[in-house]
Amino acid sequence: MVSASTVVSVEEEKPGSFIVFMLKSTKPRTFSTHYHWYSSIIRTLSPISNHSKSSELLYTYERVAYGFSARLTPSQASQLRNVPGVISVLPDHVHQLQTTRAPQFSGLTDSSGLWPHSDYGADIIVGVVDTGIWPERASFSGEGLSPRPDSWLSKCQVGPDFPATSCNNKIIGARVFESSLSPRDTDGHGTHVASIAAGSIVENANLFGYAEGEARGTAVKAKIAVYKVCLGSGCSDSDILAAIDQAVIDGVDVVSLSIGVSARPYYEDPIAIGAFGAVEYGVNVVCAAGNDGPNAYTARNIAPWMFTVGASTIDREFPAVVTLGDGRTFTGTSLYSGVPPSPNPVSVVYGGDANSLYCRSGQLDALKVIGKIVFCEPGNGTSVVDKGVAVLGVGGYGIIIPNPQSTGFELVANADMIPTAVVTVADGDIIREYVRSSQFPTAKIEFKGTVIGTSPSAPRVAAFSSRGPNYLTPEILKPDVIAPGVNILAAWIDTKGPSQTSTDYRRTEFNIMSGTSMACPHVSGLVAMIQKLYPLWDPGAIKSALMTTAVTVDNSGRSLIDLSTGQTSMPYYHGSGHVDSTKAADPGLVYDTGISDYVDFLCTIGYDSQKIALFLRDGPPVNCSNRNLGNPGSLNIPSFSVVFNNNLRTVKYKRMVKNVGSIKNPVYNVAVTIPSNVLVTVSPTSLVFSETNNILSYEVTFTSVTPIDSVFGSLVWSDGTHAVRSPIAVIWQGVTLQSEI
Repeated sequence: MVSASTVVSVEEEKPGSFIVFMLKSTKPRTFSTHYHWYSSIIRTLSPISNHSKSSELLYTYERVAYGFSARLTPSQASQLRNVPGVISVLPDHVHQLQTTRAPQFSGLTDSSGLWPHSDYGADIIVGVVDTGIWPERASFSGEGLSPRPDSWLSKCQVGPDFPATSCNNKIIGARVFESSLSPRDTDGHGTHVASIAAGSIVENANLFGYAEGEARGTAVKAKIAVYKVCLGSGCSDSDILAAIDQAVIDGVDVVSLSIGVSARPYYEDPIAIGAFGAVEYGVNVVCAAGNDGPNAYTARNIAPWMFTVGASTIDREFPAVVTLGDGRTFTGTSLYSGVPPSPNPVSVVYGGDANSLYCRSGQLDALKVIGKIVFCEPGNGTSVVDKGVAVLGVGGYGIIIPNPQSTGFELVANADMIPTAVVTVADGDIIREYVRSSQFPTAKIEFKGTVIGTSPSAPRVAAFSSRGPNYLTPEILKPDVIAPGVNILAAWIDTKGPSQTSTDYRRTEFNIMSGTSMACPHVSGLVAMIQKLYPLWDPGAIKSALMTTAVTVDNSGRSLIDLSTGQTSMPYYHGSGHVDSTKAADPGLVYDTGISDYVDFLCTIGYDSQKIALFLRDGPPVNCSNRNLGNPGSLNIPSFSVVFNNNLRTVKYKRMVKNVGSIKNPVYNVAVTIPSNVLVTVSPTSLVFSETNNILSYEVTFTSVTPIDSVFGSLVWSDGTHAVRSPIAVIWQGVTLQSEI
């Protein structure tokens, strides 16, 4: 008889994927390669009788991490932790993807600035770690581009649907790191983000007539290296780490990672560990902040050496105007492209009165819906498009759907298959009241196509964009910046409709999508061009240039707005602000954060030599006794995040800046703007550079005056030409964070 406890034990012993980090220097000389060493280690593990298949070595990591991943049982993983040379054994986790005019909105023009000065990022290589690519799209044409660099040795991994001709002078490499047979993208996400980062120029790009115009990637002449790590089930740590490792070996200049990594300490995060190694090799790792806004503490990819990007709007809308029977009008959004709706009002029914509050398939009463517009409540596990399909399936005419409370004033457009208007929460409340209180409610929906202008103002912070404070180290402000990520037009695949529903048989070369996934490659492209412009700059300097020149006002001259509330945004939402490519090309000063600074940071947050060995990978153990910054916030980054509590009322941060401007002896003066709840003093108040001394330091002291929940401000160094701006965020621990300033 088998006891219950035995059954549980057997279940727990199911094999899974684990990542094993090794100390390189401990490899016995009897093994010619690390692969043979790792293989011999897993062959010595105790077999599990219930699983006759031996443990399987999946990947070896050589550059950004040292070690391997393998199929192991939990007990085998425990055995490994006692093997000499093993630093850490971590279970593999699976993560999800974070799902035109945008380059121009970021300040890119052909006549001046970063595009012409960097030659559009020519020959810089952007490694896109995602779902693969659809190579036949015009966005990936290699026509007119220089050949792949002689130093580029990475292969184009061919497959049954991915011939060698899939690679060209734009796509110079393609590899697979999961169970797919080829780098072909069957999801669409990877194709979309790759074309945003570095797509070629395509005339007359559009989605069913929407957003029509010239499509360009951010770094038009940059080259793309594809690393496919994701399928429909998600993206695993072991695959992502292997892709970053290979990308650095291949020689990419930038890694673009639109994948939301789950929350965990840095030393338990293989992606943070791999990104650290990439930065050490001079490769910036640009990451999506995640789509879990507007809640606080939701930002992902928050290690300080990662470049974390939130999402914002651009000055382009796709209005769907709702006119009620009483004459009131409300502007929503949609990408509906079917038969134009009637100009005359039609009857409206509330979804709950038609047997389905959320307009779920199979629940709606056809007799009450046929020929009518249905007001559907948001959420309940059903997307906007699926609600429309459900209404269409029972003869409905169209739908009106408000945003859920959390997304407030945000208007994200979908490729709807029925006349649809997604409206704000406030407008939805009014329309719902009309529909439910009127005896014979009617409405009509009009589609205005593509509208570009200053109303509403832009950029605004997307409600879905994940926010700080940084849940691990609140003294490190995250996200770092925001970039266009709402309603972005980019290349698409041939095997999936633009609405991404199984009943959508439409096919199009471009699609419009929203997410921090779309914001991330915008910044990846900007990083590529700054790398081209300043080839000797380290990742920290490039990141600094984009952070200190980011803007915190919209195109109406007012402070950035948060779309979840309609109120003024704050640094926990937008970081340093919205990227500005023109200013970033000439930042004046940079905070040139390097690997040694990050090691000091790890010491300061209490990591011992064994944990730090995960990041540095080899060499003598780090002695933290003389590497303590005093406070994690003294890491030399271009932002200030201050945490007060009952025992800490004064905080001092140190910073060091490097003059990279054309004038070698400028004088920079400081200006601080912050509410009177905090006293901020800077010493010195002037930085006098010279040709022989282009690196200077300063100290900032923050003193709590009147504790509240949070306050925000800025510190700006100016020489009359450059304004080197750093955001300041201050919170008092133990006090609830408010959603507005």
